[in-house]
Amino acid sequence: MQTEINKAVQILKNGGLILYPTDTIWGIGCDATNAEAVEKVFKLKQRHDSKALICLVADDRMLKKYVKKIPDVAFDIFNVSEEPITIIYDDAQHLAKNLIAEDNSIAIRIPSDDFCFQLLRRFNGAIVSTSANISGMPTPKSFKEISQEVIKGVDYVVNLHHEKNCSKPSSIIKLGNDGIVKIIRA
Repeated sequence: MQTEINKAVQILKNGGLILYPTDTIWGIGCDATNAEAVEKVFKLKQRHDSKALICLVADDRMLKKYVKKIPDVAFDIFNVSEEPITIIYDDAQHLAKNLIAEDNSIAIRIPSDDFCFQLLRRFNGAIVSTSANISGMPTPKSFKEISQEVIKGVDYVVNLHHEKNCSKPSSIIKLGNDGIVKIIRA
């Protein structure tokens, strides 16, 4: 696993795209602070850049780097959630401008997967995580369902968990600094 992490980190640091297994589904990833890399993701997915992307961080310490104020309820959600959950936070910071939504929010998940955790720690920063499909096409449930267009469009394919079947994307909740909680995807 360390060899795969080292190769993926090298690609990320050089502004490239990776195809990698996450705690939910196979994802297309890049350095979440690199606007040119984020633009490559939008082009590969043939997706308009007004539709925000999710990114992953290793832990709440890393989360604090990218969100100005984390509502206290977020920590409660981390502690009680048994399923992967992505939280949309207000007041994103230190991320690529084209990754941040028009309302200055950002969707971030702390994955429970060991590979993702180690990758994020070694990279020492946020990584984009968007489904490995062309926009509008079904989300692949396994590596073998990923289109050749996506596979050929990335700079590196992580050679782990190709046999793994994915259940579903994470749930998404928006936590506003105003105290409003909104379920986006259950």
